[in-house]
Amino acid sequence: MLSGPQVATAHSESSCRKPFLQEVCLPFLLEAQNADGGWGHRAGLRSSVEPTCWALLALASLSNSGKLSKSARSAGGWLLQVQLQDGSWPSSQGQQEGSWVTALACLALHTNGVGPQAVARGVAWLCHAWPGEGGLWWRFRHWFLRKSVAVTQNYSFRGWSWTPGTCSWVEPTSYALILLRNLPGELHPRRATLRQRLGEAMLYDRMCPTGGWNCGNPLVYGVAGEPQVGPTVWALLALQDYRDRLANQKSLEWLEQAYEGLQGPGSVTLAHLCLETYGRPTPPLEPALQRFYAANQFFHSVPVMAWAVAALSPTRQWLRPARQGAAE
Repeated sequence: MLSGPQVATAHSESSCRKPFLQEVCLPFLLEAQNADGGWGHRAGLRSSVEPTCWALLALASLSNSGKLSKSARSAGGWLLQVQLQDGSWPSSQGQQEGSWVTALACLALHTNGVGPQAVARGVAWLCHAWPGEGGLWWRFRHWFLRKSVAVTQNYSFRGWSWTPGTCSWVEPTSYALILLRNLPGELHPRRATLRQRLGEAMLYDRMCPTGGWNCGNPLVYGVAGEPQVGPTVWALLALQDYRDRLANQKSLEWLEQAYEGLQGPGSVTLAHLCLETYGRPTPPLEPALQRFYAANQFFHSVPVMAWAVAALSPTRQWLRPARQGAAE
């Protein structure tokens, strides 16, 4: 199996002559897949849940050819093997505690029609995994120390954390919400509606004053937090059923302004993916990706290459609106 640099060299010349998706992105992903069916963060690294999920979602965005189906089945089998007994997935193989990647694993499996029972167990775990803040003791402590608290936010709005028992953060909350909006109602466990409403409220509460999101704190020591591309993209995609709200429009405007100055392939790809999903005009993505690839081969990153596949693909149903029109 080729390593990341070898894959990059093998396809760098063809990217100038043939479609970037078919001649660079897809071959990179297929050749970077490990023998066990998973992917590492870079080609040749040990399989891990996050890059495997991104790659599997990328394959789901493409036509269902025999070669892709075989690769997807192998990846789905690997994800099922590493699921923990409580229904969650660990951030790294061998760990025994569930984490934020459970939402990605459920989304990747559900999108590919694999392991419905495993998905149901994962969703149930997510809906019962509360973050550390929001409880009575947490709120009392925050009230008692309110004069010295550096971060101002509503702790009654709870989303999802990176690891159980810690604070809510924008990105894991966004991934869980994207999963829930992709699942039909009959697959939602009892607490799903409550968790979804609290998670959406938490995201709006954590939006930066200028629009957009950072990892989780909109205001620190009285200073407005700086938005970041990744959290902004995933929050907007999680909240796209409310696309006509002022908060969404304000954040989209920030993302459009930031787009012109982005210098990394991951940021450009995610921003393009989000703006296109919202129907905002964007310049063609392929020429920019070709330039990035010629300069740094995307740093041989499996997640970035998977995002590029999704962004360049004609279909990506897991990012489509759940219903038409705005919800208020």
